[in-house]
Amino acid sequence: MKTDAFALRHIGPRETDLQHMLKTIGVDSIEQLVYETLPDDIRLKAPLNLDPAMTEFEFANHIRDLGKKNKTFKSYIGLGYHPTIVPAPIQRNIFENPGWYTAYTPYQAEIAQGRLEAILNFQTTVIELTGMEIANASLLDEGTAAAEAMALLFDVRTRDQKKNNTHKFFVSEEILPQTLSVLQTRSTPIGIELVVGNHETFDFSNEFFGAILQYPGKYGQVNDYSAFVAKAKENEIKVAFAADILSLATLTSPGEMGAAVVVGTSQRFGVPMGYGGPHAAFFATKEEYKRSMPGRIIGVSIDVNGNRALRMALGTREQHIKREKATSNICTAQVLLAVMAGMYAVYHGPEGLKYIANKVHASAVTTAEALNKLGVYQTNTAYFDTILVKADAQKVKAVAENNKVNFFYPDADSVSISLNETTSVADINQIVAIFAEALGKETVTVSELTSASQLPASLERTSSFLTHDVFNNHHSESQLMRYIKKLERKDLSLNHSMISLGSCTMKLNAASEMLPLSMPNWNSIHPFAPIEQAEGYITMLKKLEQQLNVITGFAGTTLQPNSGAQGEYAGLMAIRAYHMSRNEGHRNVCLIPSSAHGTNPASAAMAGMKIIVTKTTPEGNIDVEDLREKAIEHKDDLSCLMVTYPSTHGVFESSIIEITKLIHENGGLVYMDGANMNAQVGLTNPATIGADVCHLNLHKTFAIPHGGGGPGVGPICVNEKLVPFLPTNPILKVGGEQAITAISSAPYGSALVCLISYGYITMMGADGLKSATEHAILNANYMKSRFEGHYPILYTGECGRAAHEMILDCRSFKENGIEVGDIAKRLMDYGFHAPTVSFPVAGTLMIEPTESEDLAELDRFCDALISIRKEIEAATADDKNNVLKNAPHTLAMLTTDNWDFPYTREKAAYPLEYIADNKFWPSVRRVDDAYGDRNLVCSCAPIEAYMEN
Repeated sequence: MKTDAFALRHIGPRETDLQHMLKTIGVDSIEQLVYETLPDDIRLKAPLNLDPAMTEFEFANHIRDLGKKNKTFKSYIGLGYHPTIVPAPIQRNIFENPGWYTAYTPYQAEIAQGRLEAILNFQTTVIELTGMEIANASLLDEGTAAAEAMALLFDVRTRDQKKNNTHKFFVSEEILPQTLSVLQTRSTPIGIELVVGNHETFDFSNEFFGAILQYPGKYGQVNDYSAFVAKAKENEIKVAFAADILSLATLTSPGEMGAAVVVGTSQRFGVPMGYGGPHAAFFATKEEYKRSMPGRIIGVSIDVNGNRALRMALGTREQHIKREKATSNICTAQVLLAVMAGMYAVYHGPEGLKYIANKVHASAVTTAEALNKLGVYQTNTAYFDTILVKADAQKVKAVAENNKVNFFYPDADSVSISLNETTSVADINQIVAIFAEALGKETVTVSELTSASQLPASLERTSSFLTHDVFNNHHSESQLMRYIKKLERKDLSLNHSMISLGSCTMKLNAASEMLPLSMPNWNSIHPFAPIEQAEGYITMLKKLEQQLNVITGFAGTTLQPNSGAQGEYAGLMAIRAYHMSRNEGHRNVCLIPSSAHGTNPASAAMAGMKIIVTKTTPEGNIDVEDLREKAIEHKDDLSCLMVTYPSTHGVFESSIIEITKLIHENGGLVYMDGANMNAQVGLTNPATIGADVCHLNLHKTFAIPHGGGGPGVGPICVNEKLVPFLPTNPILKVGGEQAITAISSAPYGSALVCLISYGYITMMGADGLKSATEHAILNANYMKSRFEGHYPILYTGECGRAAHEMILDCRSFKENGIEVGDIAKRLMDYGFHAPTVSFPVAGTLMIEPTESEDLAELDRFCDALISIRKEIEAATADDKNNVLKNAPHTLAMLTTDNWDFPYTREKAAYPLEYIADNKFWPSVRRVDDAYGDRNLVCSCAPIEAYMEN
């Protein structure tokens, strides 16, 4: 065995397993299987032109050496990104723990109670610090959260405002520059006009439906916005705040000032800067807007026994249901980072957060007072952590960088200094000494932090927060460690068993790929640090872009979108910009097959496009004749086609080249949804099938873990005609020559986790990547062969093969009284997470095993579903008290004195022999979704709920 080959460790089936698997499928070789699965006219004729694969040891040395090229200066840049202290027990037990980072989105609530509780803690933290009524489970970053706030306020305009097409949105000039850029991107296609100005001179005209304020402002100024909000309310203008979460421990909350929405980032709650991400944004609003709120909400419900159980609430808000009528295309969150931020609040508690916030503020005041003694004067009338001083920026910059310190320089005569949790008295003395040297003066020495405050008395927080027990009982490391472990034990992750969700590619997230994320040379760089200080990052990111260009066959890549849905939007906005550059801005018709992901039409609507849905054939393929008819009908206005390949039904459609040619002939471009790229890499690519742009889910095909629902990265790769339009950033110029404005806050999006995909591609090499795709197809077809005769299988290719996923049709089981959801719940008793339920076809299971699952695990899963099939046969429509309807079965049920079920405890909990060796227990019984929606609670219970009457 070649022990140093990474691909050997990543790919599950052993060489000795292949003959058995191939025989089961009915082919002689993997090559024959691939030939029968992919149309021959789209096969690549040459291997991918990538560097030879590194071993894990070589990559470890390489990434360590590359990291040394990053310069870790002291960062006082601010602008929404701050050095923070990651508590060691959170880093060790969550950030670096596969029990947390390999979990899937908590659609199966009964085996996700730990993660759901951790997110509920995050939501509670956000609600109580912002003073709002409801919060979601996080968004992607502050800039996109602000754009979602704008869209929500646009959606909830009054009837008269909608009738009068009131479409102006006021943006305070205090807003962070990257947030403004994202607002510019998102506003134009949906008909919102931004007006940037000074909030003190705003005229509250009835032409405005909303406004957004920064609290504190981008250079630190703290304003009392109470009068502004009151005047806005009088004029039916709803106000959003972009707030610094740490400052809210000491400042009056936006909710107390009358805010309608509050957004921001939780990065400084124990999450590394990571050159821009990933970081969990927060979004809080009033309960009356809950149906318009983007993203996921974790709610409190009950199980069938009436016990408390958590779940994702109000699912009908999601874009998968609303499609083009959705107000947001968000289909993910930053769950892992939200869990970290929520646990930071648990660990420190309300008094700890106040202590940290007060120390940060004292550091800022102490620095300002010392600089004042040097004749360097601070201009903010009130501030929390950021001071703006008047000085020769070039002189200060030269001395600061010579001392490995970064400030921000708004103009030639100003320096902005943002203090943070890590700032010490020694750091303050270094800052003062830098200014002294720049001025040619003797420095002033500080010996301790001042107790003086520069917050106005009217804004000092008096309301309590985080009174719930969970924020007051886990302040020692032993307590926190045990609490984290208690939650982890309630969650099923990849470290327990395979998670075979179709369209979601839950593959191995190798430890060698993950380790660099904890290295200070990689995780402590500010995204707006001078580019020469990020040489390691730029080298890695550019190399990753080149690798993705080779894999997709395209000419350019942007890594900026930080989710798949953001990638969709970025690709469509690039297409929009291309048409406008050719004076064909009227091209706004987007053709979307009816089988597409719900994010496709939602993204197209956000990009200002008119959506025309095309038919699919009974075999599940695109109806080419219907597509031809609609492409010709709309040829004068055709913008693009959105197509998923292989299809959402798990089939490589042989007509794909005909389809893409048809779109081009009628003036449109082709956007390929890369959700199923796992079946393409090394065998075919988007350029070969005729696409112009695709997004990639790095958190699927390229090994970034799901983290319980995020982080994700959704870069777009484009051909030559779209390269000029790749997005830029207002502070660090990236993108094309005719770049669209920003898609996300940071220039390279969630740059830190791009290390994972870079590691995956670098260690796999061309041969390993191709082999991974072949084994993904092998594993899927092996499972398909085992299921045949037990489950009807929808949609196969012309030779009867699946791509990397398949759909089991469970609709006929209704005759036995069994729904597809019953099968999903029963799988928990067998130790497995359910496959994708009822997508893309209601009443079905879509299964994708991925290449990293070995034969024994594949067989365990197949055995489980085949065993369940026998249980279905034994069920009747009249009998609601059977093992499927009662699933999942908890340990509490099995150990109670009473057993009122017509089957044995062994049948309930140990239906197959292998289960006893590694039993996973769901922590609650089946959750009552309807109860949770009728009684929406999305935060920890207030302390009063625990008091005796």
